[in-house]
Amino acid sequence: MTRKTDNTDGFDAGRRSLMKATGVAVAALGVIPAAAATQAFAQTSSWDKVFTKSDKVDHQKVSFKNRYGVTLSGDLYLPKERGSGRLAAVVVGGPFGAVKEQSSGLYAQTMAERGFATLAFDGSFTGESGGEPRNIASPDVNTEDFSAAVDFIGLQSFVDRERIGMIGICGWGGMALNAVAVDKRVKAVVASTMYDMTRVMSKGYNDSVTLEQRTKALDQMSRQRWTDAEKGAPAYQPPYNELKGGEAQFLVDYHDYYMTPRGYHARAVNSGNAWSQTTPLSFMNMPILTYIAEISPRPILFVHGEKAHSLYFAETAFAAAAEPKELMIIPGASHTDLYDRMDKIPFDRMADFFGQHLT
Repeated sequence: MTRKTDNTDGFDAGRRSLMKATGVAVAALGVIPAAAATQAFAQTSSWDKVFTKSDKVDHQKVSFKNRYGVTLSGDLYLPKERGSGRLAAVVVGGPFGAVKEQSSGLYAQTMAERGFATLAFDGSFTGESGGEPRNIASPDVNTEDFSAAVDFIGLQSFVDRERIGMIGICGWGGMALNAVAVDKRVKAVVASTMYDMTRVMSKGYNDSVTLEQRTKALDQMSRQRWTDAEKGAPAYQPPYNELKGGEAQFLVDYHDYYMTPRGYHARAVNSGNAWSQTTPLSFMNMPILTYIAEISPRPILFVHGEKAHSLYFAETAFAAAAEPKELMIIPGASHTDLYDRMDKIPFDRMADFFGQHLT
C-alpha cells in the first residue's frame, strides 16, 4: 500500500439538502419550469473551450453511441508527433455537472501532449450529447458512458486497444472507478479530486444525514414525480453556483470556477443551470463503489488536494481498493484547484503512471 505526498510548493432537511449534496449551490425550494433547463446543443465546430488550444496536438469532434442508444459527443486529441505505431489511449470524464470544454478537455489535451490518444466526452443528457430530457444524471447511465467511450477509442486504427486507461474527475472519478470495476478492458485508472456521488446524495457531506432527513427528501422527490408526470416535463432545481452570501468556502470555490471567465461554459449544468429535482433518486438508491476491490490487479492512482473538502471520499475509496494503489496528496490544493491549475495537477505523474501500466 503506497501513500504518496507531493512535496512541491449538514445536509439540511428537504430540497435544500439535495442541492448541497450535489456540491454546487442551494436546494430546490420551489418548482422551476422545464424551460429553465439547458436545451440540447448541436455540435460546434469552432474552438469553444475554456482553455487555450495546444499547438502540440490535433483536435477533432467525434460522436458515438452508448449501450442505451444515446449519442455522445466527444473531443478527440492526438499528439502531432505520433509516428506510425498504435498509441496508448486515455478516456476522460467529469467533473459532475461540467462539460468536455472544461476540466476533462484540459486533462485530455494535456495528456495528448504527453503522447496519448485521448477522448473527453459529455455525459448522456448533458452538453452536446443527446438524450431527453436535459440535465438528468444516473449512476448506471453515466458509468455506461465511460465504457461507451472505451468502445469508441478502441475501434480507432491508431489506438492499441490493449493499452487503454481512464481518468475521472470529481463526481466522475467515482463513475470511472465503478466503470473499471466491471470493464476489464481498462488497464489503469486515475481518480482526480473524486466524489462518490451516490454516497454524498444518500448521506450528505461527512455522512451527516439522518434517516428522518433522508425519508423526508425521498418523500418530496417521490411526490415531485406526479407533478412532472402531469406536466410531461421535469422541474429543475434553482440555478447552480449563484452566490447570495454566507456560503461555505467550497461553494465559493465552485462559483469561482464555474461562474467566472476561468471556467464558465453556457452548456455546463454547473454554470448557472441545474439538474432536475428528481435526479438524486437513483443516486440515493445504490452505492457505486461496491466492487472497487475488483479493479485489482489493475492499478489505481488517486489524486486529491490536501485542503479539499472532498478528501474523505478519496481516503475511503483508497482504503477499500485492493493493491496496487496510490493516494497522491497535493499540498495546499483545494478541490477545484485540480480542475485547471496547471501548477497543481500532477500531469507528469499521471503520464508516468499510464506509461508504466499501459504497456
